[in-house]
Amino acid sequence: MRASFKHAAVWLALVSFALALLLAATGVPEYSHRIHPVALRGASGLPGAGVFNAGAFVLPGVMLALAAQGLRPALAQAGWAARIGLTLVQGSALAFAAQGLLPLDMRTLDALANRLHALAWMLWWIAFAPGALLLALAAAGGRGFAVAGAVAALLVPWLAVLAPIGAWVGPAQRLAFLAWFGWWLLAARAFSRSAA
Repeated sequence: MRASFKHAAVWLALVSFALALLLAATGVPEYSHRIHPVALRGASGLPGAGVFNAGAFVLPGVMLALAAQGLRPALAQAGWAARIGLTLVQGSALAFAAQGLLPLDMRTLDALANRLHALAWMLWWIAFAPGALLLALAAAGGRGFAVAGAVAALLVPWLAVLAPIGAWVGPAQRLAFLAWFGWWLLAARAFSRSAA
């Protein structure tokens, strides 16, 4: 897979996610990025929920999973830790996509749909943290990538799980997603350069 496709896939994922967030209040003016989690906008029954989930979760997740597949040749000689790390971050991308395929159901908090969505959300950050850390330690992406990978591996779970309290829910989650997408941009760049 050419380096240009990997970069294009990562950028398409980021742009799709950003556009979905920019248009999130369309049809639901009471939706607030400051206080609501991203997935709440795609809850079953809301106007345009399917389109939002496709743009915010499914397309970005699929594009990043494809970009991860394209990184495999660059890591062929990097050893088992790097290959496991790449498999984990690819699983993180697929779990991100699954969040859009398993939307929340706001009619009842204990709905199976909500538990499945929460499972996909947990798999997203749980797979990413060790995957990014393994790639930071084992892959030949350069010192800058190693530091950024270690920081992202710590930041994403902290922002996704520990930081969202009270009014900080919206910003913390969006910063977690920003750190995650930022890591993907760095990975595509670092491993394209190392494969060259």
